[in-house]
Amino acid sequence: MRRLVTDTLIIAERNLVRLPRRPDLLLAFTVQPIMFVLLFRYVFGGAIQTGGVPYADFIVPGILVQNIAFGGFVTALGLNEDVHKGLIDRFRSLPMARPAVLAGRTLADVATNTLSIVILTVTGLIIGFSFGTPALHVIAGFGLLLLIGYAFSWVFAFVGLLVSSPESANSVGFIAIFPLTFISSAFVPPDTMPEPLKWFAHVNPFTIMVDAMRALWVGTPAGNYVWGAVVWALIILAVFAPIAVARYRRTASG
Repeated sequence: MRRLVTDTLIIAERNLVRLPRRPDLLLAFTVQPIMFVLLFRYVFGGAIQTGGVPYADFIVPGILVQNIAFGGFVTALGLNEDVHKGLIDRFRSLPMARPAVLAGRTLADVATNTLSIVILTVTGLIIGFSFGTPALHVIAGFGLLLLIGYAFSWVFAFVGLLVSSPESANSVGFIAIFPLTFISSAFVPPDTMPEPLKWFAHVNPFTIMVDAMRALWVGTPAGNYVWGAVVWALIILAVFAPIAVARYRRTASG
């Protein structure tokens, strides 16, 4: 266990140290979130009815959940590159805990996701978003976002080890996650959708996560959304962490 923790921290540090040398990757955590917030707020904000909730308050939690779900893209791309460049074989030759490679990458995602959350939140406050709940609820919202992001990092870790190239990792992740975020309550109320899409949006875990964030930050009725979002994040983590580690073991052994 001590070796696993130490090796995980070393791998996480490795992935964070190289980010300043790859400014193109930093765009995904800085410029892109700001662009999404501004586009939805000022392009679509005047045309979408949200049932009395100001669109800035409606959209910021939705974009935060979408952005945090995509935070593991860098892990998918990086792992796939490491496999094809032979770095995984070098790791296998070292006296290190094998799960540390994946654990370190997903831990690094927590740091980059924190950066994205801060940038998006500040941008939201500038364009008119405001917290309508007590400080403890706001803090709980930040914690929920990091949990969701950590769970999806394992999803993308599995994707990165599964596909044949970084381009494929990008395409598969985009195709799998992007429609789920849009067929949800992230950007528009589900009741405005056609019946089949409305039904799917109501059972979509992204809707539960977004509504949980609105309950924690804006003060909309919570229902069971907060606990539901935590359960969904833990289910995703419980499913994809073991299969990602198993896939890594098979990759590293041959």
